[in-house]
Amino acid sequence: MSHTSWWAEEPSWVQRMAFAAAIVRGPRVPWRTRRKAASMGSSVIPAFRYRDARAAIDFLVEAFGFEPKLVVEGDDGSIEHAQLQHGTGMVMLGSIRDDEYGRLLAHGDRVVPSGAVYVVVPDVHAHAEHARAAGAEIVTEPEEQDYGGADYTARDPEGVIWSFGSYDPWADQSGE
Repeated sequence: MSHTSWWAEEPSWVQRMAFAAAIVRGPRVPWRTRRKAASMGSSVIPAFRYRDARAAIDFLVEAFGFEPKLVVEGDDGSIEHAQLQHGTGMVMLGSIRDDEYGRLLAHGDRVVPSGAVYVVVPDVHAHAEHARAAGAEIVTEPEEQDYGGADYTARDPEGVIWSFGSYDPWADQSGE
C-alpha cells in the first residue's frame, strides 16, 4: 500500500497541483477568520454555569475587574450567555439549565466547580485587597512564588476558584 492510497484512484495532474499548492499555502482559512485570529486574545476560554448568573456577573465585575462584553438574557430572565473580558482573556458563563451541556456539568442536583481559572494581573496585592473589599473570599493570601511572580486565590460566591497572579506564562514563552 502506498502513501497516496487515500486517493481512490491515481490523482490527476490538477489534483496533484492542488495538493502541492495546499501544502505550500497551508490550510484554507476564510479571510475573515484569519483577520479575527490576529486580534483575538487567548484561544482557551473557560466557560461556567452559575445558579445566579446575574449575581455572578456583578461579582466578577466588582470584585475581580472583569468587563462585560456581551450578556444575552433568556425570556425567563436567566442569562443564556455572557462574555466577560479581563485584559486579553475572557470567560463565558450562563445560568444553570437542564439542557445537554448542563447535564454534563451536573453532579447530582448541583454544578460543582472542578477546576480553577488563573488570571494575570499587574499588582497582585492591590487586586487582592480590592477583591476582599468587594466581598471575595480570599482562600490563599498573596505570596511570592519560586517560579516567579506572586499570586493569590479567591473563591466566588458559588464556589468557583479564581487565582490571580503576576506570573505571565505567555511572556515566559516569548523570552520577555
